Amino acid sequence: MKIGVVFPQTEFGNDPAAIKAYAQAAESLGYSHILTYEHVLGANPDRPGGWQGPYTYEHPFHDPFVLFGYMAGVTERIEFITGILILPQRETAVVAKQAATLDLLCNGRFRLGIGVGWNKVEYVALNQDFHTRGRRLDEQLAVLQQLWSEPLITYHGNWHTIPDAGLNPRPQRPIPLWFGGHADVVLQRVARLGDGWLPNFRQAAAAERSLAKLDAYLAENGRSRADVGIEPRLHYGPANPDEWHTTINGWRAAGATHITLNTMSCGFDTPDKHIEAIRYFMEQYS
Repeated sequence: MKIGVVFPQTEFGNDPAAIKAYAQAAESLGYSHILTYEHVLGANPDRPGGWQGPYTYEHPFHDPFVLFGYMAGVTERIEFITGILILPQRETAVVAKQAATLDLLCNGRFRLGIGVGWNKVEYVALNQDFHTRGRRLDEQLAVLQQLWSEPLITYHGNWHTIPDAGLNPRPQRPIPLWFGGHADVVLQRVARLGDGWLPNFRQAAAAERSLAKLDAYLAENGRSRADVGIEPRLHYGPANPDEWHTTINGWRAAGATHITLNTMSCGFDTPDKHIEAIRYFMEQYS
């Protein structure tokens, strides 16, 4: 099982030297990848109608493509994954371009994690329809794959019109697509064309029903669990190595291929404390 880390960007600050130190520390400690969340905009909790989301305009989020481009330039081996990129609120061809460029410049160390998101305010601000996001996502996936694989495409869909145009440069290989979420439609997407699934369940036992559904959907598409990866997240919480090992072993038994350590919401108020936490975890894990 590969072990990665969630970049704790809402608590980390904006010092480029600290971000460099974090990426290099994760790589030197033996972590396989860095995952990052994303939001383009944050809502004002005092806005008309109120706000119930976990993040506001006061929570910082670096753009994942820019962040990973920077991290790729100061590392050699560690991989990167968005967990997740909210694809339906972004222009598809622009994402195709950004992902292809990042994948080329980091020499194939990138996986694209995708989801539909939950922040209606953000969708409105980005001039996208929150209520059609799932259907648009399916069309976006077709457009991405064609742009990445063909020099020229002609595409006429409900939301995209590409009149004989293409992407240059294209990635060296199809960029792996991972999907986040628990709905049946998400599991069906994983089964049809996904390279992996990013569940939000903390413990493997809670994911049993969803894993059974995934197995059934995979079989319908002539695939099996061997064809997809599974990457849950492990919360650092109060540092308890015994609990960490129990959780990791549970996910390993359930077939997880990756697990990603999250040190956010643990009271770490400096970059050094997050770096020390990922160091301590790896000392205990190894």
